[in-house]
Amino acid sequence: MKTETHNEDQKSFKGLNISPDFLSALEKANFTVPTPIQHQAIPAAIEGKDIVGIAQTGTGKTLAFGIPMIQRIMASQGRNKGLIVLPTRELAVQVSESLQKIGRVFGIKTAVLIGGESMYHQIKAIRNNPHIIIGTPGRINDHIKQRIVRLNDVSILVLDEADTMFDMGFADQVKQILSVMPKERQTMLFSATMPDSILKIANQYMKLPLRIEIARPGTAAEKVEHELFVVQKDKRMSLLVKLLSEYKGSVLVFSRTKHGAKKICANLRTMNFAVDEIHSNRSLAQRRKALDGFKSGRFRILVATDIASRGIDVKGIELVLNYDLPEAASDYVHRIGRTGRAGLTGKAISFVSPDQKNKIREIEYLIRTQIPVSKAQGVVQVALEENPQPRYNHHQHMKSKGNFKSNTGFKKNYSRSR
Repeated sequence: MKTETHNEDQKSFKGLNISPDFLSALEKANFTVPTPIQHQAIPAAIEGKDIVGIAQTGTGKTLAFGIPMIQRIMASQGRNKGLIVLPTRELAVQVSESLQKIGRVFGIKTAVLIGGESMYHQIKAIRNNPHIIIGTPGRINDHIKQRIVRLNDVSILVLDEADTMFDMGFADQVKQILSVMPKERQTMLFSATMPDSILKIANQYMKLPLRIEIARPGTAAEKVEHELFVVQKDKRMSLLVKLLSEYKGSVLVFSRTKHGAKKICANLRTMNFAVDEIHSNRSLAQRRKALDGFKSGRFRILVATDIASRGIDVKGIELVLNYDLPEAASDYVHRIGRTGRAGLTGKAISFVSPDQKNKIREIEYLIRTQIPVSKAQGVVQVALEENPQPRYNHHQHMKSKGNFKSNTGFKKNYSRSR
């Protein structure tokens, strides 16, 4: 299948087959210029085509599937129903808020099905006959098993952040949901990366999907500047404090574990930083409070783990700081996608240990960029331990890229023209 990449900005939502009433609603909600993923996906999705969208976090995927879904529901006078499956509670709430912002004027009703919230209130929302159900795989399946939710009238399905769902172990839960859905439906799948597990889902459950590739799988946000600090773990807190004094804007700090996140947050609080934390040990109410406080500026710093961060969609984050590297290289893409969003510039700093050269190399090959070691004055760093494997070199990679396994092609049964 021919795969095109698109990086240009588009000037207007006009000409994308969006109804005049909807265009007016978008303008009133201050959505005037579509992002590349929106410009490419919306017309095809409004036509009812299956879509596989590969785009970085923060590129406007929610409206890319939300606008077509709402317009198709409106056109059917509510007979069509939508289901959006995504990995985390925070992301579910965020998507619901975004869809309400553009759909409320048309009477669009949503129900959010997530863990950590009352089943009673969710059942009440379902009995209100929502047009769109938004939820995490586990809680959706809970409602299906109790026969509270029936998906026989769902004609539009979205799998959002599919790679993250599979990384979190939700593959079987997603397949259970797919098994009880009507065969005749529109399916849209969005992902920042395209591992084999996602390709298998696309091959098995989608019909000749149109592949829209806004950025090559695994590429990081273009306007993010990367930097490494090679420091021992006992020196990281003092370096973090130094950097927080230099970067005065909002800062998102990532920890690999929830215990690490709690410790970082506690240490920063003792130094009177405006900081909160978001991880799986926090209740949903606590996580919402932290996220709302970060958005409003009440907390300048948010400390997060990878899983809990999936719903973080905050404009203008100046710095993403990896206090330690993630387990998977693909999580680096998700982490730094929280800065440099929607065309803005951003900064990503990572603390690494001397023995992590292999981990750095994996990340560099995934994002196709060599990450420079900082030359900042007044910071004591140690050398990376030598490794027989070379770090990423763009020119060398381009000469030998035929030796690398490609993950951009679909099987032959995928349409070239749809």
